[in-house]
Amino acid sequence: MKAVVLHEYGGPEKLVFEDHVSEPQVSGDTVLIAAAAASVNPIDWKVRSGKRQKDIPLSLPVILGRDVSGVVRAVGANVKHFKPGDRVMALSNATYAELVAVDDSDVTHVPDGVNLADAAAIPLIALTGDQLVRHAANVQKGQVVLVTGALGSVGRAAVHSAKKIGAQVIVGVRRKDIEAARSLGVAGVLAVDDDEAIEGFRLVDAIADTIGGDAAAKLMGKIRQGGSFGYASTLAEDAAAQHPAVKITRVQARPDPSKVREFADDVRDGKFVLPIGRRMPLRDVAEAHVLGEKGGIGKIVLLAPDSEPADRE
Repeated sequence: MKAVVLHEYGGPEKLVFEDHVSEPQVSGDTVLIAAAAASVNPIDWKVRSGKRQKDIPLSLPVILGRDVSGVVRAVGANVKHFKPGDRVMALSNATYAELVAVDDSDVTHVPDGVNLADAAAIPLIALTGDQLVRHAANVQKGQVVLVTGALGSVGRAAVHSAKKIGAQVIVGVRRKDIEAARSLGVAGVLAVDDDEAIEGFRLVDAIADTIGGDAAAKLMGKIRQGGSFGYASTLAEDAAAQHPAVKITRVQARPDPSKVREFADDVRDGKFVLPIGRRMPLRDVAEAHVLGEKGGIGKIVLLAPDSEPADRE
């Protein structure tokens, strides 16, 4: 099959599009997906560069990618809920490829009305944002939560989940993005690059952080005693010591196909908007990584060879 292979850590140029990669094997509980698309996520370039070797060790060569959407090619003998021809999506691994093998327990159907290729943008960001809010930040109905980086894909998913829980949502963005952030329909907006604004900010019950860095460290002082700080990026090593009264938890997205389907249904119904910044051929993945690392363009979808980008069912 055709796939993108990483043979050594380094820059985007280390991603090699190859024509004769071994196809994945199907076991009794596996769904083999003929990919329509994958998508690019920050974890992809962090792993590619070697920055995450300690917590995500790889055995090179390897195929990167966490999201896939496509059509079922074949199923294992024990699979009951999927059949060849079904439109599906999943959070998985090795998705920069024509064929992706996924445990059936991690797969869900793409609802009618959602573009098949664009569905590949949903799984990882939906699960990261939702689990950031529900589990890492432990947001409850009626609480006040600050979601940082709210115009990013994970941030948008976190805002969506927090609102569905019934929390009062305030979003943190850069000053230049304040007006755009108001369109998210939230209770308030904070400029996270404005020290005076942070200093005068109210105490909140929880923070769901997607930006990390100095801003995140400053904001931790705005969580009430006993509150929670969930994060998806990086955090200063001494953060926990400086804020002993705050519960600090990093999100690690886990497969949850029912939640992925819930987000897809909300996309179909116009309740959740996930901007797609670019649709590019899989073979242009190196360029996609360059664009992704620059940021600011929305999700990047990688169209598999021979996929049908015009699918608008």
